[in-house]
Amino acid sequence: MARVSLLSLPLAAPADKPLSWPRVHRRLLPWLLPLGLFALWWLASRNAWMSEQILPAPKLVWSSALELAGGELWSHLAISLQRLAWGLLAGIGTGAVLGAALGSSRRLERLVFPTFAALAQVPTLAWIPLFMVFFGIGELLKLVVLVKAIVVPVTLHTLVGVRDAQPRLREAAAVLRLPPHLLIRRLILPAALPAFMAGVRLALAAGWTSLLAVELLASSEGIGYLMVWARQLFMLDIVFVCIVVIGVIGVAMDRGIGLLDKALVHWPHPAIAQIRRGPRYQGWQRLQPWLLPLSLLVLWQVANQLEWVDANILVSPLAVLQTTWNGLLDGSLSGGLGLSLRRTLGGLLLGGGLGFALGLLLGLSHLSERILGPTLAALRQIAIFAWVPLLTAWFGLGELAKWVFVALAAFFPLFIATQRSVANLSPQLTEAAQVLRLNLWQRLRRLVLPGAAPGIFAGLRLSLIYAWLGTIGAEYFMPSNGGIGSQMIGAQQLLRMDLILAGMLLVGLTGALLNLIGQQLETRATRWRHA
Repeated sequence: MARVSLLSLPLAAPADKPLSWPRVHRRLLPWLLPLGLFALWWLASRNAWMSEQILPAPKLVWSSALELAGGELWSHLAISLQRLAWGLLAGIGTGAVLGAALGSSRRLERLVFPTFAALAQVPTLAWIPLFMVFFGIGELLKLVVLVKAIVVPVTLHTLVGVRDAQPRLREAAAVLRLPPHLLIRRLILPAALPAFMAGVRLALAAGWTSLLAVELLASSEGIGYLMVWARQLFMLDIVFVCIVVIGVIGVAMDRGIGLLDKALVHWPHPAIAQIRRGPRYQGWQRLQPWLLPLSLLVLWQVANQLEWVDANILVSPLAVLQTTWNGLLDGSLSGGLGLSLRRTLGGLLLGGGLGFALGLLLGLSHLSERILGPTLAALRQIAIFAWVPLLTAWFGLGELAKWVFVALAAFFPLFIATQRSVANLSPQLTEAAQVLRLNLWQRLRRLVLPGAAPGIFAGLRLSLIYAWLGTIGAEYFMPSNGGIGSQMIGAQQLLRMDLILAGMLLVGLTGALLNLIGQQLETRATRWRHA
């Protein structure tokens, strides 16, 4: 009803009034929630509902912002942005070259891509303990983590853009016998650029988030370190300032890459890409995807036996498998993995449920979207790990803090997918509901939810993956006596490389399994669409 009443308001003001009240009212709606939260914050600090160490007053936050703006904030931010720039330069360059090579050669794709995809299943967070052993905690660590986070989306999107886009134009180019330089300039680059830019946008977000994570864990400079330092001293006013700055940087980078995308991709590029299915390989050709991983394993085992690298740093793959098997049998690794999965599912139920409910509300009600949408969109631009110092100060280091962090990680994917899926439903469904005189529950059950199910379940799959990643991050930053992430951090401190690699193996396999479960749920829930 709120949506109907709002849309029924006049859109044009009378000639004798420069600005009508309904139009002013609409412009004020997005400010209601932030102003209400600010008023509640001001009242809580004024009436001392909470300690100033837990909830600093707005005046204190503002004075700290002015003081930090005098130089300290910009020096830390400049260091973080410089690290991000070097990581983007190396990661995007590497990903573009690798993706173009894999997309241009079917044989190279078949040899290399399965191994690359398997390594990509292990999230960047799970690599950090291993990288800390190999590269220390200096600048090289930050660069390697950034390159790992950035190279994966750029490679995957470039591969698809080069390999699958515009198949009919490829046939025309073959008929015209275009020379290689014209083929690259006239066909491959224009066809692959939209997918490449999509990969760069994802890489920018992944790189910024990963940089904050590694600065929170191991750094003495940067915006992440500033937050950790302020959290340790319970100077949450500085933490608030840093969160705002991180959000502003996130918005600026997202808008900037969007403008760059529009400037570079200025030609129509309809979604006509086709995923090619290669010929069925026979005999030894079926073994091609296994050549590279088997070669790497053999090289790894030989390097360990010949002691090319210290055995404490480079343990043998057989030792890793033995540690994994023993840990699963004696319950040390299986117990930690089970505890992590319980946190994942608990956070998913909490954050995903709230995301689904709010997404449904905002998708159905234009008024709710005007009030809540802009604030939620602004919060979404804040990198997830920027909330860690604040959450640990408010909720401690126990289970509640971990559940809240995992819920926050799982909230936005399902919220965004639900809102967009419901809001983009065909207007004919609304007309049909009015003709059939369906009530709200009947409309949801018979029209809205079935129509939006594909997008909702795609969002659920993403929320499941984000909840798993959030669990690993929570166990890194909120140490406990259990959880696979906590075990990996503890193994890094003890230089137990076999345990670190066993944890990485289990994290990667679990993430792949959760993704497969999400795909199966999505397929089963939307099976009726393909009947």
